[in-house]
Order: sequence, then C-alpha cells, then structure tokens
Amino acid sequence: MTWNLEHFPKENNVTLEYVVNFLVASNIDVVALQEIESRSYFELLIDSLNIEDDTGIWVGFRAGGNSAMMELAYIIRTDEFSNISEPFEIFHDEGYAFPREPYVISLDYDNESVIIMNNHLKCCDGYENEARRQLASNLLQEYIEEFHTNEQVIVLGDLNDEIQEPPQYNVFWNFIDSPDFFLFADMAIAEGSLLYWSYPNWPSHIDHILVSDELFSKIGDVETILYDEYIEGGWVWYDNFVSDHRPVFISIIMDVVECDLNGDDSTDVLDIVIMVDWNLSSYIPTYEQLAVGDLSGDGSIDILDVVSLVSLILG
Repeated sequence: MTWNLEHFPKENNVTLEYVVNFLVASNIDVVALQEIESRSYFELLIDSLNIEDDTGIWVGFRAGGNSAMMELAYIIRTDEFSNISEPFEIFHDEGYAFPREPYVISLDYDNESVIIMNNHLKCCDGYENEARRQLASNLLQEYIEEFHTNEQVIVLGDLNDEIQEPPQYNVFWNFIDSPDFFLFADMAIAEGSLLYWSYPNWPSHIDHILVSDELFSKIGDVETILYDEYIEGGWVWYDNFVSDHRPVFISIIMDVVECDLNGDDSTDVLDIVIMVDWNLSSYIPTYEQLAVGDLSGDGSIDILDVVSLVSLILG
C-alpha cells in the first residue's frame, strides 16, 4: 500500500492514533509512506503498532536520518517476509528529477524476492514541474532495466500526476507505452469515478502502483482505501487530522495457480468451461485474467489457449 501521510503527524497524537487503528484493522503487510516529517513520531508509530497488535512484528524504516523534511518511509509486518533489506536511496545526483530520492527495499516471500521503490515526485502544475516528473519516470525505467531485469519490481508512491491522460500530456507514457513490461495496476481507478480517486481536494488520482511484467499474473485486488468513510466527520475530519491523500492498496498473490480462471486454487475442467464460454461470448478478459490465461502468449485468450489448457490438465 502507498500512503501520503501529509506532514506526518498532522495533528500529533490524534493523527498517530488514527493511523495505528487504521493499519491494525487493515492487516496490510507493507506500507510505503510519504511526507513523514517527524522521526520521533514515526518511531512512536512503530512502537504503538506493536503494542496495539501485541505481536511485536512491525518494523519501520525512514529515510533522511533526523531530517524534519517530508521523508519517505516503510512499515512492514515481519511475520510474512524474510531477508528484508535495509532500504537505500538512489539517484543522489538527480535532484531536478527527484526532490526526494526514491527509497528502495527488497524482501522475500516464500523464497521469491520483490523489489519495492517508494517515490514522492515533484508536485504541481506547469511545464517545468511536468518535465521533472517525466524525467523521473524515464530514469526509473532505465534503473529497473539496468539493475532489476527479470525481477519482480513494484514502483509506487505519490507520483503527483495522472496516468490516464493522452500521450502528449502523460509524463508516464514511457511505462504505458511498454505494456509487455510494465503495468499501472491502478489504471482502472484512474479511469473510473472520481469518488475513488486518491486526492479528493483537486480532485485527481495521483498516487499510483506500477508493477513489472513478472508480477502481472499475481495482481489481486487494487483499490483506494476510503478510511475517511469509517470515521465520524468523514472526509473533512480525515483531511484535517490524518491526510489530504487516501492510500492506494494492491494485493500480490505470490502462489498463483496457472490458468486458475475461477480462483479456486486449482486448474481443472471448470477453467476449461470458463475459457470456452469466453470464446463463444466474445468476452474481453481483464488484464489480470489475460496474464493468467493467455497460455499461448499471443495477447488474447482464444482456441489455442483452450487446447493448451486441455493439454495442461491431461498432462
């Protein structure tokens, strides 16, 4: 999950209590945070999570040493992961593109490594600000292709721009124009109702989650979490005491069963029935369904995939 906690803690202990309660109730494994201004309150947040949850499994990492700037951070439940690396910042000499250096961490789940890159790109309208975000987008792609080819990579954060814009205005077009290698998992949110956008005050959807192709078939639910609907006072109260951003969440299903189209954790005749029905009805599968069911790798689910699925089941 990515969450910009505006000027954390916005209202000191009141903000702290809200965030602790939200995170414990949500049962989320990894949270990438932006705008963590107070190191002492961040450490108190981790301590409070471990007290409230009574498990001692939460750890936190914050960039910037003792800086009071809007730093990046991670909160992680250690019971789900192994080999959690010490996060590090990249692009030290690219302050124009990255007013806050991307914060990178790697961790293992069931012997599968995932690289996470937390970002908070330059804000605001204007040609120069958009050019800075576009440069950052290009540099991130170059970094992934140079250092993490064939690895499972997640790029997320407050990217401060929209992803559903046409090519001539889209600062992330380098990623969008490489659909075989990258996918904005939250594109459906961006193209959908503004009621579910991450930044209601504009309104716009500017907090994003990008995944590399190694994770396409493992994408589960992707949603904006409307914490503001669960507190008295709604959005106004949330905006005043928690943040002006809503978090964006993704579930990654690491133990994907090949061609399990109905989600019952097995590949069997029921999946054949679904695939045949899709072909007969001209159904257009979602990107996630395509990633699981396109056995022939031709960008569609057709009769070739039906044949391949039957062969897979029959052995």
